[in-house]
Amino acid sequence: MPHKLIRIERVENDRPGRPVMIAVAGDSAAGKTTLTAGLAEALGPDRVTTICVDDYHRYDRRERKGLPFTALHPDCNYVEIIEQHLQLLATGRPILKPVYDHHTGELTRPELVEPHEFVIVEGLLPLHTRLTRACFDISIYLDPPEEVRRQWKVKRDTEKRGYQTEAVLAELERREPESAEFIRPQRAFADIVVRFAPIAGRHDPPGTPLSAELLLRPTMNHPDLSRVLAGNEQRAIHLKLTRDADGRPVDTLHIHGYVPREESLVVEKAIWERLGVDAGEVPLTLGNLGGGVRSEPLAITQLLLLSHLLDPNR
Repeated sequence: MPHKLIRIERVENDRPGRPVMIAVAGDSAAGKTTLTAGLAEALGPDRVTTICVDDYHRYDRRERKGLPFTALHPDCNYVEIIEQHLQLLATGRPILKPVYDHHTGELTRPELVEPHEFVIVEGLLPLHTRLTRACFDISIYLDPPEEVRRQWKVKRDTEKRGYQTEAVLAELERREPESAEFIRPQRAFADIVVRFAPIAGRHDPPGTPLSAELLLRPTMNHPDLSRVLAGNEQRAIHLKLTRDADGRPVDTLHIHGYVPREESLVVEKAIWERLGVDAGEVPLTLGNLGGGVRSEPLAITQLLLLSHLLDPNR
């Protein structure tokens, strides 16, 4: 069974040079790149390698116009090559990765990728097959409400990729069946499900940052945050026992966007100190939404994920 073989090979090669593999999955414009960029910058370029599996498209944008499926469909991607490359990275070996230019829609010159201490793999389909899932130590799925994700996609594709709003909305409708069939099912395989959204039932004023909700599944060890949770009087962050989609109990961590920044900073500092990082302030790259905009719930989420990555007992 291939998914067993990769686990066996990783155990046999479990040496200091073997990287920690992290998956960040989610639909288009779910916030994968934003989340990943903050983690990568906090860890530093000497410690982390990032790749996007969306580079493994079989067809460029022009070719896809004549196809009966979109870039979300596995048939539109070299899934077998993704599996091969993830196995190589998971065992500390380099790959020659394809490159897809999202601005031009063209497939360009491949690049050599060497795995560092941490390898963060983001994209539409990193958790699609049993073999790809077997390559990861930690898997994250980004699950914003559809209305939020659609707003993000329209904003990104019109401002950064030159599309008209009508074209973006039409493409969202075209992609919806494949999102439901291939992208959203990956949520069930994630160790941590992250959801940025307004808090249901609250009527916060416009401009209030989105809150974050982290579903912490028992598929991996989660760091003990009792001291962090006890030190902020349950306003900025609190843990609650809820039910997963299958009805099983699961811990859910809530990070509130309406809390004053000063209270959020206390939590950030507590988590940062818990990481045992050298003295210094919490990196300003955490929580960065671009354009000078910052989100404290995003910063706390990234810090909590760093806790998982750096925890030797994960």
